[in-house]
Amino acid sequence: MGFIKNQLLNVVEWNEDREGILFWKWDNNEIKKGSKLIIRPGQDAIFLHNGAIEGVFEDDGEYDIETEIIPFLTTLKSFKFGFNSPFKAEVLFINTKEQTVKWGTKNAINLQAPGLPGGMPIRAFGTFSCKIGDHDVLIDKVAGIKNTYSVDDVKERIIANLDRLLMSWIAKEGKDMFNLQISATEIGEGIRADLDADMAKIGISVTEFNIESFSYPEEVKKMQEKAAAQSMVTDANKYTQMAMADAMANGGGNGGGMATDMAGMAMGMAMGQQMAQNMMGGQAAGGAAAPAGAKFCPNCGTPTNGAKFCSNCGTQLG
Repeated sequence: MGFIKNQLLNVVEWNEDREGILFWKWDNNEIKKGSKLIIRPGQDAIFLHNGAIEGVFEDDGEYDIETEIIPFLTTLKSFKFGFNSPFKAEVLFINTKEQTVKWGTKNAINLQAPGLPGGMPIRAFGTFSCKIGDHDVLIDKVAGIKNTYSVDDVKERIIANLDRLLMSWIAKEGKDMFNLQISATEIGEGIRADLDADMAKIGISVTEFNIESFSYPEEVKKMQEKAAAQSMVTDANKYTQMAMADAMANGGGNGGGMATDMAGMAMGMAMGQQMAQNMMGGQAAGGAAAPAGAKFCPNCGTPTNGAKFCSNCGTQLG
């Protein structure tokens, strides 16, 4: 970042890569007669005098400072010596484009979770977007002590507050502690609002905060996989029962052959499952009811909790 100078005139210009930079100050440099100001797309130029704003220029283009800039400045327009002698000025270049930054928790956050006395450690990852929201506040709080300010500076401040905000908004919006992704939008919007209020104190606006993923401990991932597998088994049992019912209902119609085949396939699946359960002692040969106090239904595998009939398929349990 810098300015270009040649023997004929000064060019006040932010001419280098601005990616990731929110502002840069052209400071303590002499402006001579014939000097030019160049503003590129996505930039504002702010003239400062003794730390106070003299003028804000937002339209991109090339300007003659003597004839097109000075007349619009609050104090310097009455500059007594004209341009017979150079004068010093501060010019603050603002990047007006929205910047998007990746973020991630530095350390795992321990969340209170049922059955986990020590809490459940999770990590989170995503992106946020920011831009300069208030020139006056930015100059008062930041530009007075820094010549440049980047998105990395914003990220450092955001990360410092992130653990606390994640814990707070997960507690408010987390619908399922073991599947926080379903609440990611609500959690992210709550965090964005809080971060925006904090960053507004230095003139920065946080326009978006997205949570792309939550990372759980390996043990929790295995529990999730096991739960998904159990859910698939339950769904298969229900499908078998529906297929058998449909086949018997439609067996006499024009589609009887297909319905009969489906019924046979469904019955075969049910018989195979029944045989496997019998081998494990779930039900005696000959179709007798399961002994009293059975913990799982011999037909569908649903926990019985001591009931006499299965709550899922109605099989007599004892």
